[in-house]
Parts: sequence; C-alpha cells; structure tokens
Amino acid sequence: MPVSAALSPVRFVICGVGHIGRRHAALVARHPEAQLVALVDARPELAAELTHAFPGVPFYASLEEYLAQGPAAEVLTVATPNGLHAAQAQQALRAGLHVVIEKPMALRTTDAQAVVDTAQQSGRLVFGVMQNRYSPPAAWLKQVVSEGRLGQVHLVQLNCFWNRDERYYTPGSWHGTRALDGGTLFTQFSHFVDLLYWVFGDITNVSARFRNFNHQHLTEFEDSGLLLFDLVGGGSGTLQYSTAVWDRNLESSLTVVAEHGSLRLGGQYMDKVEYCHLRDYQLPELPPTNPANQYGNYQGSAANHVHVIDNVVDTLRQRGQATTNALEGLKVVEMIERMYALK
Repeated sequence: MPVSAALSPVRFVICGVGHIGRRHAALVARHPEAQLVALVDARPELAAELTHAFPGVPFYASLEEYLAQGPAAEVLTVATPNGLHAAQAQQALRAGLHVVIEKPMALRTTDAQAVVDTAQQSGRLVFGVMQNRYSPPAAWLKQVVSEGRLGQVHLVQLNCFWNRDERYYTPGSWHGTRALDGGTLFTQFSHFVDLLYWVFGDITNVSARFRNFNHQHLTEFEDSGLLLFDLVGGGSGTLQYSTAVWDRNLESSLTVVAEHGSLRLGGQYMDKVEYCHLRDYQLPELPPTNPANQYGNYQGSAANHVHVIDNVVDTLRQRGQATTNALEGLKVVEMIERMYALK
C-alpha cells in the first residue's frame, strides 16, 4: 500500500465561493488526497445551491462563524474579493491553518508583508495562486532562461489585451471598485507580472502611462496601461495591457529578444510557443496547455488550478515545496504598487 493511502486526507475550507472559489471547491472534492470540509460565503442565498452541489459539506456565512463552530481543517483557501484577502489570510493563519490565497495576495505591500509576518509567527505556510506557472509554455520559458540558453536578455515585450465590459462589471459587483478590486493589474494581469518576475527577476526605472478609454461608467480605475522598465538583471522591457478590447479577448503574448536568439509565447493566454529561434537549440514538443477558464460571458487564464491543489497536498505531505510562496506573492503586490504609484 502506498504511504499516502494510509494518511488522512488534507482537509480544505473554501472562503468565498464565487467563480474561482467554486472551482477550488470542485477540485478539492475530486482530489484523491484532499477533502472539502466547509464552505464560507457572505451571501447566505448561496447555501441551498452549494449544499446541492457539495452534499454533506456545511456552509457558513462568515469566516468568524466557521472558525468558531466549523469542523477542523488544515488549509483555508481565500477566494473572496481582492481587498479582503490579506485580513482573512491572517485570521486563518492565527487560527493555525495553512492558507491558499487567490491572486493578488493583497492590494498593498504593507498588507502583504503582514501576511508574510503572520505566517512566520504562526509557523504556517502561505500558497499564492499563480496557476499560469504550470502552463507548459511558461514552464518551458522558465527552464530555457534558467539554463542560460538566451544569453543576455535584451528586450522583453509583454502584451495583455483582453475584453472586460458590462458582462463582467455588473451593477453591485465588487469588480471595478478601488477598495475590493484594486485595479486592472491586480485582478486581470497580476499573473503576467508574476511571470515577468518569476522568469526575468525584478524591474527598475519604471515609467508609465494609464488611460481609461471606455470604462468610465464601469470602473474606478484605468482600463489600459503602457509601462516601460529596465530589468535588474540586464535588458529592458515593456508591459502593454488593456481590458478595452471589443467583445472578446485578443491575446496575451511575451516576446524576448536576447543575445543567443529570440522567442515568442502567444495565443489568448500564452498557451503556445509561436516562435523559437535559439542558437544550437531545437524546440521540444510541449504538452498541450489546459483550456481557458470559462466564466459565462468572458474567459480567464488557463484552467491550471488542479496543479495548485496538487502542490499544496504535496508540500504538506513533504513531497515538494510551494511553487508560489508568500514572499513571491508579496513581490508581485510590491511591483504592481510601484507601477500604480506612477499615476
């Protein structure tokens, strides 16, 4: 019998059961080494629907209610609106739970640092959800750069052109508010800021231009931005992004010009290697990328959350380590805050 078969499942609580939270709940419920033990959401009207979808899993109307009355667990997944992430993560850590935090970890660097400090004080782990790291093209890029196959990086161009319109920014939603959403870079494109940092390291000498082309009646912040920066490790880059694309997402792409060649990841979600011409190198055949997350009238990034659950279980079973740790989540918040400080 495998050792893992004799162990009790890793027990998860999902706090925030919207689109992403429900995906986490479904993946945990299906995982052979995990168990969904509770659901938490501030909307009591969801209770009947969630009880039907997840039979036998109790529902709580607040995190405080779960922590006071709920069944024991090892992990709490925070999938609530962005502005609530840091405080709820700290509550769970102080209660002795490990925490999975959907992106972003926080909307301010000071709040993200408080999460890191609380994790250290409580002896618990924080896992950031940056599931795009698991896409085969992203993992391939990380390997190619880590192996030094590019030589000195000269230019990095990151383009993220998506659609987010009235179908997404619905009346009464937390989307579009400064307090709970935080901005386009936090909610839509923090995955790509993470990819930039994960592969190429930190940035400096940042300049920016922000515009709101057609979301004035929908959001309290910009829908488009252009950022120019230098890579601390050498070379320069640009990040261009927009949610003002008409009707549907256009692309998420990353182009690199380097000493020993050039490459480009493309598609709507960087789901393919569109160009690779490197010195003394043949592009291997990569596994297929998971399809995009479907949210009714709009789409998100590749559906790689199953790998996040795997990583949490493997880390707690001491078979691996967190692929996105608290310090990396903190760094992404700090980079975005630096960008937005230029408004």
